[in-house]
Amino acid sequence: MSEITAPVTQPTGRLGWLDRFFHISERQSTLNREIRGGLATFFTMAYIVVLNPLILGGVKDADGQYLGDGSTPNYALIAAATALTAGVLTILMGVVAKVPFALAAGLGLNAFVAFGIASSMSWEDAMGLIVLEGLVITVLVLTGFRTAVFHAIPGQLKTAISVGIGLFIALIGFVDSGFVRKAAGTPLELGIGGSLTSWPIFVFVIGLLATVLLVARKVKGAILLGIVGTTILAIIVEAVAKVGPSLGGKNPLGWSLVVPTLPDQIVGAPDLSLIGQFSLFGSFGRVSAVLAVLFVFTLLITDFFDTMGTIVGVGRQAGLVGDDGTLPRTREILLVDSIAAAAGGAASTSSNTTYIESAAGVGEGARTGFASVVTGVLFLLAVFLSPLVNVVPYEAAAPALVVVGFLMMTAIRDIDFTDYEIAIPAFLTIVLMPFTYSISNGIGAGFITYVLIKAVKGKPREVHPLLWVVTALFVVYFAIGPVKILLGLT
Repeated sequence: MSEITAPVTQPTGRLGWLDRFFHISERQSTLNREIRGGLATFFTMAYIVVLNPLILGGVKDADGQYLGDGSTPNYALIAAATALTAGVLTILMGVVAKVPFALAAGLGLNAFVAFGIASSMSWEDAMGLIVLEGLVITVLVLTGFRTAVFHAIPGQLKTAISVGIGLFIALIGFVDSGFVRKAAGTPLELGIGGSLTSWPIFVFVIGLLATVLLVARKVKGAILLGIVGTTILAIIVEAVAKVGPSLGGKNPLGWSLVVPTLPDQIVGAPDLSLIGQFSLFGSFGRVSAVLAVLFVFTLLITDFFDTMGTIVGVGRQAGLVGDDGTLPRTREILLVDSIAAAAGGAASTSSNTTYIESAAGVGEGARTGFASVVTGVLFLLAVFLSPLVNVVPYEAAAPALVVVGFLMMTAIRDIDFTDYEIAIPAFLTIVLMPFTYSISNGIGAGFITYVLIKAVKGKPREVHPLLWVVTALFVVYFAIGPVKILLGLT
């Protein structure tokens, strides 16, 4: 990170209290830099207002219902709640923790909720688990127990979880776009019959290439620009070619869910009826207590450690990390982040977490919480633009999933694949997530393999006691099916 050497003028008069409250001059910044940084962060991560509804809104729960309206997808409903929670929580981070960190629905976590949890229960029950996870993290922060949890899981296994989720997200993007499909002779194939022969796939490919080029050139807001540009292309293609919907696979050349057409309105009064639609303990009546606890644990591990990596990485870029590796107001940062997890479940938008895209604002000069306030206000304004989400087809948003998958996978460089004691568990964690379409399966396989290898090699003391407990829970989780068969309960 380059040092800021330009002279800093301390605001006076009515702006002086802002400077004192957010420590703007103290951190060698200015109001202009903070505003510019807040704008950069918003435009870099605003894609979540479009992407979160497409991940959560197109999946049915165990009762065959879509999130929100039930019988049909309602992306605008989820978009409004996504923008609102992101706005409120980001402002809270700025005011309470006074750091330039923004929050929104976590990618990877929302995929796990949609594809790993909601298929086993209702959406209300799934969101209740997220609230529970957030409350647990809050207790861990308030009691100081977070240090023990942090050290329980080997660092390289934490990395493997992030990498595996990245591959899983990328696979979802390829499948949702129709670029990869189920086949008769092989599990998957390219396009339709091994050929890229539909207009929607063409739109996806162009969108992916454009987004990749924008990311490679480090254009601010590359992912959002990719979604917007690909959506415009999709609208043009539909207007000319009249592709129409897929109709549940009856028209394989059609758009998978949303048919891109010009919207009737751009600005509209938001429907916030999703807020409060959760059942705190309903999941325990739908699945076994062991499975419910494992779901909460998986959410907790993913959320907790992603946050730790994000705040240290972005904090270091902002020059906020001390020589001892700690940040100022770390307790407040983690407290707001844990509240965000519970708030995301309460608003039915999935767990909210601190975003690595906050680095974009830091790169523009942001050093204080005032930048977060700017970002949060922009998210609140985006609440009224939620009708635009109904225009975006999967084929236009899927390139963003693939690119985000790539970005998450880059952490694989931190895994030592020459050390088989960690490399094999990490490998299984990574590959089983996309191969089994389950994040929890990958984490469980990695934990069990890691503990087993350590035990066989006579190194059981190297395994944290908490990890032994968690591994035992995963053994029970994997054994539930066979036990039911043996006992004749299926």
